[in-house]
Amino acid sequence: MNKYFLTTMLAATLSVSAYAKEPTTMSNHGNEIVKENLVLSTEWDKTFPQSGKVNHSKVTFPNRYGITLAADLYIPKNAVGQLPAIAVSGPFGAVKEQVSGRYAQEMAERGFLTIAFDPSFTGESGGTPRYVASPDINTEDFSAAVDYLLTRDDVNPEQIGIIGICGWGGFAVNAAANDPRIKATLASTMYDMSRVNANGYFDASTPDERYALREKLAAQRTTDIINGYYTLGGGVVDPLPADAPQFVKDYYDYYKTARGYHPRSLNSNGGFNATSSMPFVNLPLLAYANEIRNAVMLVHGEKAHSLYFSNDTYKNLTKDWKPGTPNNKILHIVPGANHTDLYDRMEIIPFDDIETFFNEYHYCPLKMDGVKN
Repeated sequence: MNKYFLTTMLAATLSVSAYAKEPTTMSNHGNEIVKENLVLSTEWDKTFPQSGKVNHSKVTFPNRYGITLAADLYIPKNAVGQLPAIAVSGPFGAVKEQVSGRYAQEMAERGFLTIAFDPSFTGESGGTPRYVASPDINTEDFSAAVDYLLTRDDVNPEQIGIIGICGWGGFAVNAAANDPRIKATLASTMYDMSRVNANGYFDASTPDERYALREKLAAQRTTDIINGYYTLGGGVVDPLPADAPQFVKDYYDYYKTARGYHPRSLNSNGGFNATSSMPFVNLPLLAYANEIRNAVMLVHGEKAHSLYFSNDTYKNLTKDWKPGTPNNKILHIVPGANHTDLYDRMEIIPFDDIETFFNEYHYCPLKMDGVKN
């Protein structure tokens, strides 16, 4: 069967689908967009102090899978008119009361309307079973946040960006590749969760080790269905082994101490379900990152164990860029910083540069040839 025939058949099928009447057995009944009534905390239970420069409230919104997400909304005090907006999430296994809320509040102090949301199945957001991670659904969560922001009269619909931190940096880049409504994307201290699950840290895993991982995850699925519940995989290791790598010690210092511990945080407690890594092993999360036309900024610490994720993502983002033409992709390396320094070290996180990035690039998509639209 030749390529021409396959292309023709596909086009014909799509044409018929586009013009066919909806079957009489189908309707919009039962297909409405609805929200679950979530029970949300009414107290300030963040790991950072509340700012007197912004108004704070809680909001909820649904994603395309029918899961209702919970978010903290931060609006600059005395704001008037439509504002540029940013949706924030991460790190992977964290909640909005930790890092994402800190970023969101800081950006609101700088004039942006922001939301920090809990991902599906975690924190105060809905979704069952609990403590599940999904490359598809978690990417969708960012687009659902954009959906919500577009419904607000106080948001400029042409100035919506996102910030993803740690593992959510990879989801943010994937969301930007998939959703052109996202005008500017920041990935801070990013992980590529598909790469690290498939290849291990520093790409050290062999195909045999990857197959052994699949066998382990499949066996866990069998155990879970027999037991009738999903086994937790464990959060940040506790107690901390004396010979733990430095980056594990850094995670412990944030998630397991007063610095960043939160009772709803997966990393601070029991972690994701043990089978949550299964879909990441076979899914190349950043396969189409080089097709992003809107602006992307990658921020990473010079001393971070995870720096190779940003370095390689930047190469992918710019591989079609032509020297001498405009480039709206930025790699910002923070001197001396490790991975978790960019969680909460406010004197280290380059918020001035981040603010400049969003102010400059919210309106500036590039064509594939590197020329501004």
